Amino acid sequence: MELTGVADLPLHWGHVPPWLARIMRRLAKEILEVAILELGREGLLRRLANPLWFQALNNAIGMDWDSSGSTTVTTAIIKEALLEINAGLRLAGGKGLLSRKTPEEIRKYGEELGLSSRRVEELTRISKLSAKTDNTLLQDGFNLYHHTILFSEDGYWVVIQQGMNTKSRYARRYHIAWYVSPDVTLDPHSGVVSDIKVRPLNLASVKSLSTRKLIVDILNEKPKKVLQDIARANAILKGQRTLFGPPPRPILRDIPYYKPVRLSNHLLKALKNAYEIKPKGMEEVLTVKGLGPEVLRALSLISELIYREPPSLEDPVTTPYSPFKYAFTIGGKDGIPYPVKKEVAEAVIKELAELIKNSKLGDKERLLAFRALRKLAPKDVGDV
Repeated sequence: MELTGVADLPLHWGHVPPWLARIMRRLAKEILEVAILELGREGLLRRLANPLWFQALNNAIGMDWDSSGSTTVTTAIIKEALLEINAGLRLAGGKGLLSRKTPEEIRKYGEELGLSSRRVEELTRISKLSAKTDNTLLQDGFNLYHHTILFSEDGYWVVIQQGMNTKSRYARRYHIAWYVSPDVTLDPHSGVVSDIKVRPLNLASVKSLSTRKLIVDILNEKPKKVLQDIARANAILKGQRTLFGPPPRPILRDIPYYKPVRLSNHLLKALKNAYEIKPKGMEEVLTVKGLGPEVLRALSLISELIYREPPSLEDPVTTPYSPFKYAFTIGGKDGIPYPVKKEVAEAVIKELAELIKNSKLGDKERLLAFRALRKLAPKDVGDV
C-alpha cells in the first residue's frame, strides 16, 4: 500500500549553517547513490513522489522535521547531489526566482541526458501545467513560491512544489508524479502535505469534471455574455433573486470561494483572449494569457450558481501521519529532537561511501547486508 500523509510545515526563517550544509550535501549524496543502486532511477523517483519518504530523507540528513524549509533546502541539496552522482537523473527549478528558470534548466539538463527535443518540450509542458494545477485549479489559500521537477533519462518525472499561506504562517507541499494520472490537471497528486484542512475550490478533482466542461463551454461564449453571467452570480451571492429561472442556491458563508468577483479590465481582457482561442479542454484553458485563479473562480461561480454544476470543495490533503521518528537519525538543525551529532553524520557518510565503492567494485555482500536492514524497519515504512 502506498503511504501518503500530512505534517506540520510552519514557516521557519534563517539559514542552514555552512558546516551543517556540507554534512547534509555529503549525506544526501551517499543516501541517493545507495537508493539508485538499490531501487534504480524509477524506484528513487517513486520514493521522492511519496511525501513521507521525502520527509524522512529530509530528517535523515539533519533538516528540521517540521519546517517549511525542509522542502526548499532538501530539493536544493538533491539538485546538487544528482549533478555530482550523474546517474541519469536531474532536478530543475527551485525557490522564488529559480522556479522561473525551470524551463531553461529542463532544456539544459535534457541535453545533458540526451533527451529528444520532443521529450524536453513535454517535460516543460508538465512543469507549467503542474504549477497551474496547484495555483489556479486548486485554490486552497496557499500560493506557490517553490517549484521543482525531477526527471530521468528513462522518461519518469516527479514535481515537488510548495505554497505559502501568509496569514496562518504555514506551508503546504504538493507531490505530482507520472504514474498517478495521465492528465496533469486532474487528480495528479501522489501526496499533499499540510497540517491545515480547508474547503478549497478544487477544479483539479475528478468530481469537478462537469464544472470543468461547463467552464470550457462558457469561455467559448462572447465575453459580454460571460460578464453578464458574472454579474448575475454576484447578485445571487448578495442574496438578490432573479425574475426568471429557479430560486438561488443557499449561500453558505463559511465557503471561502463564495465572494463577489470584481468586473475589471483584466477580467475582460482574459475573457477576450479565451474567446479568440476557443479552448477545447482544461489544458488549453490554462494556457490562456491572463486567465488565472480569479477568472477560474468567477467561472466556477457561474457554473454553480446559475447552471447548477457545483465544483468540488474537497481538500486533497491525505491521511495524517507524523514522520518525526526520522529526525532521530543525526539530529536536527534547530536542536530538535537534539542538536546534530557531527560524529554520527560523518560515520554514516563514511559507511555509505564505502558500501557504494565496494559495490561498484563487485563486492555485493555489504550492500546485501544493508538491504536486509529494511526487514527491521517498522511495518508502516517497510515498502517506502
